[in-house]
Amino acid sequence: MTAVTTTPPPRLPVRDKAEARERAWGGVSPMLTRLAAERATGVLARERGTLHLSEGRVVHAASPAAPGLDVLLTAHGTLDAATWQRAVEEAGGPPGAGLLLVARGLLTRGALELCHLEALYDAAYFALAPSSAPGRFRYTDADRLGSVRATPVAALEHETLRRRDLLHRIWPDAGTDEAPLLRAATAAAPALTARQRAVVNLVDGVRTALDIARAMGRPAFHTLVDVRRLAAAGVLVRGAMKPPEAALYETTDPDITLLKRLRDALESL
Repeated sequence: MTAVTTTPPPRLPVRDKAEARERAWGGVSPMLTRLAAERATGVLARERGTLHLSEGRVVHAASPAAPGLDVLLTAHGTLDAATWQRAVEEAGGPPGAGLLLVARGLLTRGALELCHLEALYDAAYFALAPSSAPGRFRYTDADRLGSVRATPVAALEHETLRRRDLLHRIWPDAGTDEAPLLRAATAAAPALTARQRAVVNLVDGVRTALDIARAMGRPAFHTLVDVRRLAAAGVLVRGAMKPPEAALYETTDPDITLLKRLRDALESL
């Protein structure tokens, strides 16, 4: 009998989970995906916000829809507003201001990182919302903001998709996200959590969910979760959106107010 020697098959490659997460982004923004692959540094401006990249990672995000790092740090007494404003002016931006305050012992690194990530994911959720307008990217030589913690694009896109899915599963009508909110005339309201009661107490037929988030000093997405749960429970309903004309009358921008008055004067001639 002849002995047959067989070569054992090669071991299957072990997948690097961290690398897989880096590559398995959900295609939320093809431009952002490409910039991450290029390890680009600069600012991506989209219809509802901006993302600041350093070597392909997101270091800062901002959106008019989301309370910024300043609100999260000052609303509950972590910092006073005057101290924060002085740091922003000295450092040239919110992330740099936070790092400056940490260096001076006025803010702990842990508190800064926690609020920074909350603000970044919150603003990115809105900045990465579907849009009919194309994004624009401006390359810069270096990250001028100061990086608290860089976030991989894969993680950001994954979390954005997770948040979209969560809101849809809670209540599929997105109309309560941006419309003025009203209390529903329910015969028997369900038991509410302390946070939900705080939201309901701020509902006045004028404030939107995003207005309530700023008033509470909380991330906007967390407030959207509460609002959609309250809508699903029949506690809140959306009111009528303000027409553009009404919004123009109520603006505090002096230039817009002047233009409105000039237009009204011309129409009355």
